[in-house]
Amino acid sequence: DKMAAALERSYIEICGFEREAERRPRELTANLGNTVPPGSLKFPDSAGAFHYEESGKLLSVTSNRFIHWSTSGDSVVLVEQSLDTNLLNNAVRLRFTHCAVLPGGVTIQETLSNVVILISTNHSVHRLLLPHPTRMYRSELVTELHMQSIFTDVGKLSLQDPAHSALIPSSVGTTASPGTAFAWLSYHGDAHFALASPAGGITVVTLPSPDSQGNMSVLELKRSSVMQRLSGWMPTAIRGEHSPADLVLSLAVRELEEDSFIFALCQDHRLRMWSLREHGCLLEADMLEYMPACKGVKRLPGHGHRLRLAFSSTTGLCVCVYLAVPQRGQFTVLQLVATDNNRYSLEHISTLFSTQETLVDFTLTSSDIWALWLDESNATVVKYISFEHNTAAQWNQVFVQPPPEEEIHIGVDLDPRIFRRGSERIWDLSWEALRKEVTLAVESELQSSITEFEFSQEEYRQLQVEFWSRFYSCCLQYQEVQASPLGLTVSQHTGMVCLLRKGFLSYLLPCFAVDHLYLSHDQYLLSEEETPVAEDPEAGRDVLQLVQCLRLISDTVSAEMAYEMEKALEYLQAPERAAELVLENLLCNDSDNVIVDVQNKLQDVRNPMAAMMVLLREMDLETDSEVGGDGLVSLNLRIGLSQLYSGSTAVSVVSQAVCHMAMTRALFCRDLLILQKLYLRFGDNVRTHTHTVTCLQDLIPRTSQLLSSYHLLKHVSQNANLQHLTVLELVCVSCPAPAALNPQTVVELFYQTAARRLIVSQLFSNQQGGALLVWTDVISSVVQLLAQLLWPSNPGFQFPECLLASCQYTQLQEYVRLIGPWCQVNIASCRFMLAQCYLANGEGQKALRCFQEAATEVEKEEFLMRLTGSEDEDAAVAPATPRLQYYNKVLRLLEDVGLPELVIQLATLAITEAIGDVSSQAALWTRIFKHHLDLGHNSEAYDALTQNPDGSMQLDCLRQLVVVLCERSQLQDLVNFPYVNLHDEVVSIIESRARGLDLLTHNYYELLYAFHIARHNYRKAGTVMFEFGMRLGREVRTRLGLQKQVNCYLAALNCLRLIRPEYAWIVQPVSGATYERPGASPKRNSDGEFPAEPVKRQVDILEVRDLEKEYILSRSRLTLAQHHPPSAAIAGGASAAELLVLLVQTGLFDSALVLSRTFNLSLTPVFEGLAFKCIKLQLGGEESQNEAWSWLAVNQLSVVNTKESRCASNNHLLIDTSLFICRKQTPVDLHITNNNLLLFAAPQTRRGVSSPPTWTSILPPMGSITATSSTSCCHMVSLYPIGWSKATR
Repeated sequence: DKMAAALERSYIEICGFEREAERRPRELTANLGNTVPPGSLKFPDSAGAFHYEESGKLLSVTSNRFIHWSTSGDSVVLVEQSLDTNLLNNAVRLRFTHCAVLPGGVTIQETLSNVVILISTNHSVHRLLLPHPTRMYRSELVTELHMQSIFTDVGKLSLQDPAHSALIPSSVGTTASPGTAFAWLSYHGDAHFALASPAGGITVVTLPSPDSQGNMSVLELKRSSVMQRLSGWMPTAIRGEHSPADLVLSLAVRELEEDSFIFALCQDHRLRMWSLREHGCLLEADMLEYMPACKGVKRLPGHGHRLRLAFSSTTGLCVCVYLAVPQRGQFTVLQLVATDNNRYSLEHISTLFSTQETLVDFTLTSSDIWALWLDESNATVVKYISFEHNTAAQWNQVFVQPPPEEEIHIGVDLDPRIFRRGSERIWDLSWEALRKEVTLAVESELQSSITEFEFSQEEYRQLQVEFWSRFYSCCLQYQEVQASPLGLTVSQHTGMVCLLRKGFLSYLLPCFAVDHLYLSHDQYLLSEEETPVAEDPEAGRDVLQLVQCLRLISDTVSAEMAYEMEKALEYLQAPERAAELVLENLLCNDSDNVIVDVQNKLQDVRNPMAAMMVLLREMDLETDSEVGGDGLVSLNLRIGLSQLYSGSTAVSVVSQAVCHMAMTRALFCRDLLILQKLYLRFGDNVRTHTHTVTCLQDLIPRTSQLLSSYHLLKHVSQNANLQHLTVLELVCVSCPAPAALNPQTVVELFYQTAARRLIVSQLFSNQQGGALLVWTDVISSVVQLLAQLLWPSNPGFQFPECLLASCQYTQLQEYVRLIGPWCQVNIASCRFMLAQCYLANGEGQKALRCFQEAATEVEKEEFLMRLTGSEDEDAAVAPATPRLQYYNKVLRLLEDVGLPELVIQLATLAITEAIGDVSSQAALWTRIFKHHLDLGHNSEAYDALTQNPDGSMQLDCLRQLVVVLCERSQLQDLVNFPYVNLHDEVVSIIESRARGLDLLTHNYYELLYAFHIARHNYRKAGTVMFEFGMRLGREVRTRLGLQKQVNCYLAALNCLRLIRPEYAWIVQPVSGATYERPGASPKRNSDGEFPAEPVKRQVDILEVRDLEKEYILSRSRLTLAQHHPPSAAIAGGASAAELLVLLVQTGLFDSALVLSRTFNLSLTPVFEGLAFKCIKLQLGGEESQNEAWSWLAVNQLSVVNTKESRCASNNHLLIDTSLFICRKQTPVDLHITNNNLLLFAAPQTRRGVSSPPTWTSILPPMGSITATSSTSCCHMVSLYPIGWSKATR
């Protein structure tokens, strides 16, 4: 209700340039062979627009869609525009060779399947058939942000097609050019072109419909001589030699009852109506009859007369005639009335006067006249008036955009190069590229003009101001040309009003009442007696009187003082103090006695406090309700609303409207604050009572806050320094990425991504379809609701959320800075947002402080409650407190940013909030442990681990600690931790890791060994190393694995020898056993069943002697692998007996003897092998000698390798030593050994030895063995192998 009451009768102009850099329109040229150049013929530029019939229907593909055009010389520029979508390829320039487009020569109409464009030039007529939007798309609704325009395929059309283009016959167009034109489509599809003949009368050129086979036809409508005599006679001196009285100045056509009525306003001030079907004039009326005091006007020929038509179902066909009479232009509205016998008459409705000089264009609607003028200073003036219900004949104001100031005040704290984007289009360059190019050009010119080498800073700054002022002056000249007004258009379907300028299109929006009061000219304020802002007439008069005082103050405030006030707001100084300084300046420089006039006017205000409260209430946008509808909306309506007002043009218009509102009301509040200070200073002179002073002291802070709020809105709607970054999902905000759009201010960004959806949802909730889009209602509501969403004192927090989600950290930080001193709403939420900005800028400690400050209000502010309510809580766990949920959210945010130190600090603080909540404490301690561990704070990580109250989480942390420290090779810390009440868990973790991972890659067994050694648990340490050795023997059968196995067994032996003998034993680890950590859940098999209980096995106890045997076996394997690497894989799994054979074969007799003695194995294989090598050495050649040195060297014998030494003697020494070592063996064994030796030697003799070997030379001396052994040896020597003879002996 408040919003509806706040609208006034006036309008404001908002420029509707597109934010995206537009491409130049495509150009098409039409050349029909005309060779006659236009010469000096020059028609004024003109413009117009066409609105689709269903542009006011919500569920239509043409909603809020129209085409506007402008003509200049031989070209027409056509642009299709939509507020709901961005139309691609929507601009085209048509150029007609050797022709000039006539005034009124462009008409656009639509049929069911086509959009028809009719163009009239001074030599030709043209028709373009384009597809209708309803036939171009699959959907009947606007569902996409970008859609193709009807001009997309215009290049495929032929402008020279005879069916759609024709030259005007020479009898009409050669001698002189038509002065004006009008074109239309008949009911049958024929295209008619009415041309004002220079000889008087009308020429109608007709192109038959595309479906017919007819040819172009020409019809001339002229009065007969009888009609000339009846209508009067005008002397040639008056009308001019070449200007007949019936020379048509303006044309309009209306199709009625299958006939086309052509209305012509002629130079003789008469209005004539022609029937195309009857080829005759049906009506003629002298317009001077409706002009009072028209004496002398009849002698003057009309030159600027205009004619417009409007038709509605209620009023029928209305005709508006503008008579251009110097100093007293007049609009006459007439209604066409049909009488019997096909006769017509005109009924006078209204006559309206205007004192403006130059009428540019006007438009007639069913109820209003909209007019566009240029005043004496060449400034644009737009007004409108109701011709039916305006008894006072008072024109309503339209506040057009004022031209930019000719000079800009640049404060000493500002750089002269500061840019501010205005309402212009940029065709080829982006805004950033243009700014860089301009800066480079101006700075280059400045540098080239410097002739001295040294400048003071002040002198250089003065040069900068001079050159940039020169550039600014050039921009003003360009803007002045581009802002030249050409026409007006009013949609009869939506009521949308547009002002067509030479360089751009602007929209007229309804003005809010409070803005209307401040912007109105003084004569309007003096004539008004009531205002919509106050219901009581007395209060209304007080408000008007108060506003007049404000206008006086506004006109007195200098540019310097206005800048000082602006600077105070920007630097967060108290507005009240700044207003006092401005007031002091006004009092000191009041040469025109403005303050006295203000005091006199205040004497007439009966209740100034009530008037001020009315104004403040009207400007305050604070509301308790959230923007956004909850009503049920049909699916079709929801689809139709998905793109409503989402086009870049609509975004620009809405955002500029909010900016205009903010700028106007900021000035309003500034002047009101100065006026309030004036009241306090001169209270006695303006009938101020004690109660009034008290009320003023309450109103001043409210006015100051409103001023700061509107300054904020102005700042965010003008700031174009956007960061185009990827959207981060940091908060829960429903903001889609504006990837397809190019917003230039944060307000545009907010409107595109979040606000538009909320606003549209509120406006059209509970509607099921058939909604009409009335421009004045919808656009005003959209602007008001967007301003409410931006208003900092409202509970909604969508705007900062959008800035955060769009990564606009600089803008968000500035927003929080500006509202910090005075806004008491969403304080904690703003601190949270500021913390996010600090995080983005790398200021972690500041961010942490802001996060902590925001935590105090988590349970009170809606945004923070929603933020914490989005946490995913485990259903089995009791929900944490809101503050703990908030801390968890912030902790995750800090983790994502990568600030573990801050995570630790905040988690430590959060633990104090989690008293009694074991699960939250456990989660926080786990977080602290994790980040301490990541930072390498091993001791702190262990302390956090021990503080964790949850056993399962504690074990997880302990496991992670073990793994991480092992990976970092920080084993000293891992071993030295005390592990109070966690000793068994640590052992279990390391054991499970050791048994589950690769032996050569990880060293968990060695870690466990060190862990037990550090705690003097030698038996456990020995067990660990013995198990390690066992696994190495099974899994790593390489030389490296054997080496590690030997070391493991040695370490195990050392551990057991450090224990008292009665305790020096270990339990042999079971091969293939599974190890489960304590507390682990039972595992299922592949069938999903629990496995049966394992069968209990017998436990084997290993003592020191058992470990020594394993050590000897392992060392023998290693010795074999070292001297014969290919045997490593075989030796790793060989038993003692198998290994003995391998050792003998390799010549490792010492190792073989040790292995035989350790495992009580027979020495037979050893001596057989040794004897075989002796025989082979004795009978072999030099190759055998070289081979013998290698295996003799590896045995424990002092071998002397000289020329005098013999390999055989060394071999004898080895046998002698071996027999001595093995002297406890039975003589029978030696007997068998020597017998085998002889059996082996016999075949060698037969193969080429002439006599048997001298055994005394082979066997060692007899004195080197015992008596028992000597006897056996002698006995064996006396025997001969079978087959040997005495002769041989």
